[in-house]
Parts: sequence; structure tokens; C-alpha cells
Amino acid sequence: MRVGSAFKLAILLACSTACTTVSSEPTAANDHGAAHSMPDGDWQTIHRDLASTRYSPLTEVNRDNVGNLTQAWAYPFRAFNSAVPVVIDGVMYFTAQNRIIALDGATGAEVWVHEHDFPTPTQPGPPPSFSGRGLAYWPGDETHAPRLIVTAAQSLMAFDPATGEPVTSFGDGGVVAVDPGHRGTPTITGNVAIIGADSLENPQGPEGNPRGFDVITGAKLWEFDTTPDEGQPFHETWGGGAEGRGGTNMWGFAATVDESTGTAYLPIAGPAHNYYGGDRPGNNVFGNSVVAVDAKTGEYKWHFQTVHHDIWDIDMSHAGPLLPVQTADGEIMALANVGKSSLFYVLGAQDGDPVHPIEERRVPPGDVPGEYYSPTQPFPVITPPLSRMEMNYQDIVGPEDTSAAHAEACYAMWDKAGGFVNMGPFTPFMYHEQGEPPHSTIQLPGGIGGVNWGGPAADPTTGMVYVNALDTSLVGWVEKVEGDEPYSFDTLAGGPLPEYDRASVDGKGPFFTFSAPLSGEYDDNGRPVGPSLPCYKPPWARLTAVNANTGEIAWAVPLGQYDELPEGRRVLGNAGSAGPSVTAGGLVFIGATNDRRFRAFDADSGEQLWEAQLQGNANANPFTYRGSDGRQYVAINAGGQIVSFALEQ
Repeated sequence: MRVGSAFKLAILLACSTACTTVSSEPTAANDHGAAHSMPDGDWQTIHRDLASTRYSPLTEVNRDNVGNLTQAWAYPFRAFNSAVPVVIDGVMYFTAQNRIIALDGATGAEVWVHEHDFPTPTQPGPPPSFSGRGLAYWPGDETHAPRLIVTAAQSLMAFDPATGEPVTSFGDGGVVAVDPGHRGTPTITGNVAIIGADSLENPQGPEGNPRGFDVITGAKLWEFDTTPDEGQPFHETWGGGAEGRGGTNMWGFAATVDESTGTAYLPIAGPAHNYYGGDRPGNNVFGNSVVAVDAKTGEYKWHFQTVHHDIWDIDMSHAGPLLPVQTADGEIMALANVGKSSLFYVLGAQDGDPVHPIEERRVPPGDVPGEYYSPTQPFPVITPPLSRMEMNYQDIVGPEDTSAAHAEACYAMWDKAGGFVNMGPFTPFMYHEQGEPPHSTIQLPGGIGGVNWGGPAADPTTGMVYVNALDTSLVGWVEKVEGDEPYSFDTLAGGPLPEYDRASVDGKGPFFTFSAPLSGEYDDNGRPVGPSLPCYKPPWARLTAVNANTGEIAWAVPLGQYDELPEGRRVLGNAGSAGPSVTAGGLVFIGATNDRRFRAFDADSGEQLWEAQLQGNANANPFTYRGSDGRQYVAINAGGQIVSFALEQ
């Protein structure tokens, strides 16, 4: 344990008063747990608040002066992850491999560093570490001091934010064993810590059930069964394939919570296997669903399924932000849910009913032997898809889009694959018989989205929702599995393999895309020389604003650039999976791009107002807070360091 002596007393005082700090954001009293007020300068969860809005009421940095933001400090933490720190009363806490680090948010100086001595692993693989997504904060109660709660491998652990020492009264000496483990951040509401499960994508394997734990004792309080057993509601949607089913987990990094009703909204991903479901015929409830449960007991309230019988790896990484929206009958609380399909749903928080119309539309069937294909999928009527969901031969890039060499390589790839079949949204991967000529499928927006784990940010004062939406693709087919080795990294070697799996002209596995090197060249091992770009017309990533009150898109602008392209043709959309944050200063901040930049956009118009060059890509969501000196800071995890910006003084 390293403790910065100049700050030890300050952090002890800060943590001793954190439970009683009065906020400018009142929280309604209720009977569902100890709701607490949040100071407007805090960032207390991975999404700032339990409503998952990533909205800060700070206004010191605003659209009029954001151009004056400069780097205040940077802290290299000798690791690479996507952790979003929590900031409590000016002190920042985050994880880095086997360390938990506390920094003074105004200077970046270390307050303390806890280096944890994990047991030596008995299985091959990387050494145990804390979650690379960050940690959670519990503000304490009348008899217990605040705590930091964090997942680590198959453990749930508690630490004292004043000192970094384990809270030994929690579980067994500060540790609760959980199996399967979870690499997200606990969602803490009242005295309940909710975690998901990293159960991998094995057709048969550990259940992916979300669980609730007592944040004081570590006792397990509840577990929600995502694959209903015989005799339970929705068991019939599995066609006899629910027993022992793997996947169908909450791998998302946090749940959304309505503290006024004591409801937790759990994002449940798709069942395993990702690309073949002939052994689970039916719609597979609760796969690909937002599931509302009582946060204290885990009791089911309602669900909304966004994908029936997922065979595309669409998953669900977040339930979406909770915010007030205006309807014909007045204001209600609603969830703005958008995921890897890029379809935008607005759901009533009380019952899950659509705020804007959703209709079941027919989608194309496939031809894989024994597969079940849902005849319909749910589509929003008002909001169009936020990403490309279909393409044809005429959509291939031309020299005017990128370069002559790139376009030529794209046409060559099309020919090599035997062309790509696409019949619109939810096109299934078609079957390929061994030895037959290639005839490939292209599915859009592909396995990473759409909108991936970064998720939306929302301004609860306006009803506007902001997302990083990608145009990605997956290509290939489904074939009968050959041999006993898994085709995918997330299927355990030696475990049960699906009868059918994904492959393409480029080999076994699901991760091949319709993209080609900008140079048009490949090395002797067939690897692209230089950066690869998508082969369909840009833009390929957009920062998009949707009005949740109406369902209409307010604006969309390309996000991210390719510096290798000529001036004037660079901003074609070049982003990863992280998302934005929004402030009362009228700003949307986002890193997320693969061009090592951090940007601010006008929340009303989408105009870019500020940009900073970073040392590495910011594959994490940004956050903003008030430092101990009273100033507003805007920060991001990028390239193995926390970088914080403030206005020039």
C-alpha cells in the first residue's frame, strides 16, 4: 500500500463526510432502499448515476468556452483497460490490473495505491486482476463507513476508500467467492450490489444469471434465472433447450436502476451458441432482453425482448439510460434502449410498454439444417436504424470515397467470397456445404454494432439521447463443424462445441469483415499492409442524437477520421465501442475513436467545438467532475493513462 502523505488526512476527512454531503440533485424518498443524494461534482458510478445517464449538471465548461480546455494533468497507470473512474468529493478511484488507485482529481497526485496479492492461478491464462472496467462506490450508512466494491476473477471484494485496505467484515476477510465471475462493475442501490456473469459462449455451461449481494455482509440475496426451468414462465420459448444452457448472461458492465421504485433493469445478452440455435428452437426468453426486477429481491417485474432467437451475436450490453419523456398522456419515466442492432426503443419504466410504436416485421429465413428462424423481429416505427443494416453491390466504395487501390481490393474480396448475400435487417448467415464453391453472406451492422458496450448518454432535462453508432459487418457462412477445436475465442477448448459454426473464405471463425487495406496490399502471410477500411460507402461511424420524446433523429455527424487519407476526405467515421457523456453546459464529450483524439460537440447541433490529441486511443467513456480546488475537470482513460482537462486559469 502506497499512501501520498500530503493527502492522507484529506482523504480520511473526505470519506468521513461523504455520506452526509448535500446535493443539488434531490433524490425522492422511498421504501426500496437507502437512496442518497449526489453532489453535482461527483461521478459516483461507471455511468455517473444509477439512472445510467452519464449526464453531469456542471456548467463551468460550456459551449462558449470549451475551446479553451487544456490538459491539466496525466497519470500513467502502466496498464491498458477501459475503466471509468468514480470521483467522490474530488478523489478519483479506479482499477489497473492488480491495483486500486486513488488520485487527487485536481492534480493527479496519488492519494494511495493498493497492490493486491492475488493467489497464484492453478489454470493457464492471464494472472488474476481487478475488473478492467472500474469499480463501484457505496456511500455507507449510519453505522458503516463508505466502501469500494470491485469484481476480480471469481471474487467480489470490498475496500475502504479512506485507506485502500480490505474491509475484512465483508465476506471472508473482504472477499466473497462468485462463480461464474464478472468483469463488469457492481451496481449498488441501497444495500444491494448487483453483478452479472462472464459465462462465455458455450452451448452448455455455467448459467449467466445476474445476482444480488448484501453490500455490508457479502451474503448472496438473490439470483435471477435467465433460462427458465420447466414449470417456470417462458420455459416453452426454448423448445426444450434451456437446461444447462450457457450464455444468456448479463455481461454488460452495469445495470440501470430507478431508486424511486426500487427497480433494477438488467441487460441480458443472447444465448450460446452465438451463430447456431437449432438446439434451442423458439424465441429464447430472457435472451436479448431488458428485464426489470425488484432490486432487493430479484423478483421479476417485466421484460422486453429486442431480438427473438439470436443467431447474429447481437447480445445486449446495457439496458439504457432512464429519463423522463413527454407523451400524449403526460411525462413518464422511460428507458432509451439501443444496442448492437442499432434499433432504438423507448420503453416505459413501469411496465416495459413501448412509448413509441414498435411492430413485428417479417425477416428473411435461412437454410442451415435444423436451425430455427423467428419469422419476425421487433422494429421501431418512428426511429430508423442508427447504423447501416443492408447493402448491395452498388454500395461498394469507389476511388472517390477512399483510394483506387482500396476500392479495387474491395471488389476483389467480393469476387473471392462468391458475392455477399444480404436481404436486409436480420439477414441470417446461409449454409455452406464443405467442398462447394463459396457463396457468402454479409450481416450488418455486425457483431460489434451498432451501439456496443459504451452505450448511450442522455440529458434528462431535454430528453435527448446521444450514441456512438457504427457501421460494421460480419461476412461468411455457417458450416458443419470440423474437428474438435472451437472456432471462436469465447468457446472453451475441450468444452461442448456446436454442431454448426461460422466460417468464411478466409478461415474458421466468426470475425471476418468486408474490409480491405487502404494500400490494397497484403503481406506474404495474407495480412493487410497498413490500415484496413470498410468496403461499403462511408460514413462508418456517427455520433447521433435522438429525441426520446418523439423518436426522431435530431442530428448525426461522422465520428473519427483516417489521417492516412487526403485532406478533406478524412472524416469518414473511425470509432470503437466506447460511448459519449453529456453535460448541462451543452456539450457531448467523446473519445471512442481510433484516431487518438478526444472531442466535444454542441449537444444541440452536433457541431464539433473542441479537439485534443491523445497519446493513445481512448477506448473508454469520458467523465467530468469537480476537483478539490472547485474547478470542473473533463477526463478520459486513454492509452494507459488518465488524462484530465480544465479551462485555462
